[in-house]
Amino acid sequence: MRHVPFTSSQIVLVLFLASLLPISFLIPMSAVQAVPETVVKAELSITSVNVGEQITINITVVDVQNLYGIEVNLNWNSSVLETVNVDVRLGQTDGVLYNPIYIVENSTQEGKYVLSAMSMAPAPSFNGSGNIVRITFNATNSGDSKLDLETQLYDYPPPDRWPPVSYPIEHTTIDGFVNIIPEIPQIIFSLLLLVSTIFAIILSKRFARKVGVR
Repeated sequence: MRHVPFTSSQIVLVLFLASLLPISFLIPMSAVQAVPETVVKAELSITSVNVGEQITINITVVDVQNLYGIEVNLNWNSSVLETVNVDVRLGQTDGVLYNPIYIVENSTQEGKYVLSAMSMAPAPSFNGSGNIVRITFNATNSGDSKLDLETQLYDYPPPDRWPPVSYPIEHTTIDGFVNIIPEIPQIIFSLLLLVSTIFAIILSKRFARKVGVR
């Protein structure tokens, strides 16, 4: 059997097709990586406050698709923080989920907050970013507190899913942290007291020396 050599045009065509193979594998991988990651986070405008001041935390979801139900559990150090106000933002212009919304639980305990809710038909599913709840705390004592956040997100069942139940939506949760420092007037008072004490000791020593010399 006689071997027929490849022509230069055939070689170029083979090399061109071979060069397309890695590209064909990379294109779908790039498309997957381009999908935004869903995040639920505890956002604070500031991370340090004085005793007696208030601080507000926004629990926010970012880049979610097909959202229909949520569960939020937030824990904090009750010895330094106490709740002042809880503002649920579900169904609001800056919030998530669409009305009608059924709130299963919305409760505040010492050092813990729980929210569980879902949209009801004929509400559509939610896509995008928004606030879930806004909680205002009063700083009662100096110290630190982690805002320990645990969440579950649930989707809207598509028509071809049987049984028609919601599945969890994968996401990342980001906790918060706040530092409560003593009141500034108290610090100043302590410093003035310390300076006065040192000054009194110095004066007493000088007076004792003068008396001793006489």
